[in-house]
Amino acid sequence: MEIWDAYDEKGNKIDGVSLVRGEPINEGYYHLVSEIIVRHQDGSYLLMQRDERKHLGGMWEASAGGSALQGEGPFDCAVRELQEETGILSDELTEIGQVLHYGHKTIYVEYLCNTDVDKDSIVLQDGETSAYKWISGDELRFMSRDELATQRIQNFIEELS
Repeated sequence: MEIWDAYDEKGNKIDGVSLVRGEPINEGYYHLVSEIIVRHQDGSYLLMQRDERKHLGGMWEASAGGSALQGEGPFDCAVRELQEETGILSDELTEIGQVLHYGHKTIYVEYLCNTDVDKDSIVLQDGETSAYKWISGDELRFMSRDELATQRIQNFIEELS
């Protein structure tokens, strides 16, 4: 069972309230998700393909990321998720924005990881990802909804260019 802290819509942690993955989230409560855009020093971006068994399986994501565990802040969550989903160990992350998604009851904290990692060293996480590829910013900006699991990241890519 995965336990999360509860937050209000301004991103303040609500003491004494815990959320459980898979259970409904009450009105006024949000959970925290960290997403990390990985940009190689050559300007290309890392895309991870979602495992077929997951929601939106087979689609590409332009970020690594996931829910913050109880007691974990957005930065620590980002470092952990980056390593789990890509094998990249880095604490050189820059926060580039936040998005409040009322429908998902989620606060997304977006980070950028600039890296010089060997492009062939990416590690896939069993049950989460099935493939990866590096593409240019232009290619990423023009990916369609049929290919890309979330287009929210494209807005950040546009701003980073």
